[in-house]
Amino acid sequence: MPSIPQPLVPGDDGSADAALTAALAAHAAGTADATAVLTALGEARLLVPVVALLTSSEVGPNGLKQEKESEMALPKLVGQDGREAVLAFTGAEALARWRPDARPIQATALQVCQAAAHEGAAAVVIDVAGPRPFVIEGTMLEVMAAVESGTVDQLDSVTVARVTEAPPKPEAPPKPEGRRWFGRLRRSGS
Repeated sequence: MPSIPQPLVPGDDGSADAALTAALAAHAAGTADATAVLTALGEARLLVPVVALLTSSEVGPNGLKQEKESEMALPKLVGQDGREAVLAFTGAEALARWRPDARPIQATALQVCQAAAHEGAAAVVIDVAGPRPFVIEGTMLEVMAAVESGTVDQLDSVTVARVTEAPPKPEAPPKPEGRRWFGRLRRSGS
């Protein structure tokens, strides 16, 4: 049975990191490149959403339908082109803007990128519902995932040098055509 991870930041109030918020604003205004955002991401805590999915129900003694069993899932976006993206948010406000009933799990940008690579996702979309979405994809996603997994030495040194010198400008976030779910954890209801 999976265990619940310990928080990265005990006592976290859900606020977005000020340096990350400033970097995202500067990037959106065109006064900073993606490097500034990636640098700020290295120091910030992100929130990954988890939502409950009803897997079975029953009719209770009062005649009403009630939860019997549900699963917790981490949602992915599927773009019009079929590419999948893992979601992350800078803070509780940005998460609630996307989906108010989602529960936050603290993670680093490197952990989110590693999870996306593990799931075969093409991108990580930060703050998909705003105020300033940012996408990590392609070689940058691959490098960040490799750094977290400790396999960065397996990457081509030219690739690593190219990414660290001039990260590519992120594309627009994939459009949320539909949702797919992964990372399900079973939870029994009463």
